[in-house]
Amino acid sequence: MKRILSIRQWAATLAIFAGLSTATLFGYVYTHADEQFESFVEEFFLQELQANPIHFHYSVDDASAYHIDESQLTMSVYHAGDATNDVYALSLLSEQLEKFSRRHLSEQNRYLCNLLISYTDTLSHTAAYPYFADPLSPASGAVSELPILLAEYRLDTVEDVEQYLSILAQIPDYLEGLTVYEQEKADAGLFMSDSTADKVIRQCTALMDTKQLAEHTHFLEVTFANRLEALVNDGLLTEEDSLSYQSVNERLLSTVVAPAYDRLADELTLLKGSGKEICGLAHYAGGREYYQALLRLQTGSNREIAEIKQLLYDDLSANYTALYKLLHSDTSLQEKFVSEPAFLPEMSPKEILDYLEKSIERNYPLIPADRDTSSIDCTVKYVDDSLEPYSAPAFYMTPPIDNILNNTIYINAMDTSDDLSLFTTLAHEGYPGHLYQTVYCQSYWAQSGVTPLRNVLYYGGYVEGWAMYAELSSYDYAISLASSDYPEAASYYLACRLDRQIQLCLYSLLDISIHYDGATPEDVQEILASFGSTNADTVAAIYAYIAEEPCNYLKYYLGYLEITELKKKAAEVWYNDNQTAAACISDIYNDPDFLLYFHSFLLENGPADFRTLSDLLSS
Repeated sequence: MKRILSIRQWAATLAIFAGLSTATLFGYVYTHADEQFESFVEEFFLQELQANPIHFHYSVDDASAYHIDESQLTMSVYHAGDATNDVYALSLLSEQLEKFSRRHLSEQNRYLCNLLISYTDTLSHTAAYPYFADPLSPASGAVSELPILLAEYRLDTVEDVEQYLSILAQIPDYLEGLTVYEQEKADAGLFMSDSTADKVIRQCTALMDTKQLAEHTHFLEVTFANRLEALVNDGLLTEEDSLSYQSVNERLLSTVVAPAYDRLADELTLLKGSGKEICGLAHYAGGREYYQALLRLQTGSNREIAEIKQLLYDDLSANYTALYKLLHSDTSLQEKFVSEPAFLPEMSPKEILDYLEKSIERNYPLIPADRDTSSIDCTVKYVDDSLEPYSAPAFYMTPPIDNILNNTIYINAMDTSDDLSLFTTLAHEGYPGHLYQTVYCQSYWAQSGVTPLRNVLYYGGYVEGWAMYAELSSYDYAISLASSDYPEAASYYLACRLDRQIQLCLYSLLDISIHYDGATPEDVQEILASFGSTNADTVAAIYAYIAEEPCNYLKYYLGYLEITELKKKAAEVWYNDNQTAAACISDIYNDPDFLLYFHSFLLENGPADFRTLSDLLSS
């Protein structure tokens, strides 16, 4: 579960640097450029880590190694007017970065400096529209994300337990800060629609269910008790102390956290009526401009809207034609789409991950730094029943940067009911998706001495594009696994992949139509009807989700398409003959040596924006 670095955290960090002497930071001779830049980056990284105690705990396993007292960290609380200060804070950062002479930096530091400058510039464009963001979005907002983060909060020591309970006590102030921001959004005419507010209000009630809390069956009570039991078994906690801490946890959840969620729901109820009916960003003054900036930030793509549309249209047309031909060549496929036959052998999630980890060795590089990949552990958990309606189909919990061997993947049983969806989901989240990419990059950075600041620069298009690339490639592994017993699995799985791509591409185009072109629910209904989707409730749900989560589908699918464009360019550049590359492109893509080299290039130079990666291919 990755996040975009909060602009407010950049601002908090800059407050630290504002007190430092300019001469200290930049009064250096060129021979010390690398030392000064690395000192700046390290301090910046440490300040960013400390801006949020929950994210710090997820990012760092051993706080003492960074000389940080974790018990002193507190939740970042929004205060009135904070959002309007972000542009100024980012301009200060840009000025500081520009003072470094990049031509006197090492190649590695120059690359990072360029990334920071580009990233800051991208953030500045979105910060210029301070009230378009919505931290309470139903699908990915704080209301549903916070309980998941708390349920997975590591309790390795008694100090961790104390810090966890301290965080629970701070939640009312944290949520109150969010209501202040929502009030400012309402004052700016940008509050969420009533239907969206109702979703968030229902989340507040469902996630802090008073009956479960009264019966002590709430998942935040159960998971807390389980984590304490592990400490008791390790001799770090007595049974009596465990019961005492459980009592404190139950009290805080019932008398502090749940009431804070209730107050948030009440505040949102009072703000209802101040927003428009659910619609795209194009219907607001400045909305189209904000969308363009958000699109660049979320996807890492620097293409113009028209070019992105064309890229999506071409992909949709190619896949639609391929699926049409496939369905007409095998008339049994339509029936299979309805029945969802089980062609894969019965396998547990761990067995699927083990199979995928072994299968990718031919086309993906081994994780570096002399790591024994078999020692990389991954626990697959299922989302608690109460969280299923609000959670993604699955998500990967990013491990601490200093302990990457213990990984966790959450599966939402509601969305992975058949064998193929479970298989491809685990490829997306595990191998060769998020888990593999994360552990590879962390290992490579550790081996190469790359600064850990790279961990806090989030490039959604790269990260989710890679995971989508991994997911779509996993259909080939599923075919290999199933075809010996079920030869008909090959055409069915190919059809499933094409259907998946068509859906994601179509939703990505709808995202642009809704938020940039101003498409109405009626427009979307007409578009979807042309693809055979006529159910009014389904159409309304699709429109609402895209309207509430701008750029989300594009983050995945445009990110994937950008990677495929990089693959085309790599074939042309590395084979040094465009005509030969074009003529033999399918052979090149199936060449293990090419795939190993291309995947290594992406893993060792990312995460990054796609223009930077494209320029690297040309250099």
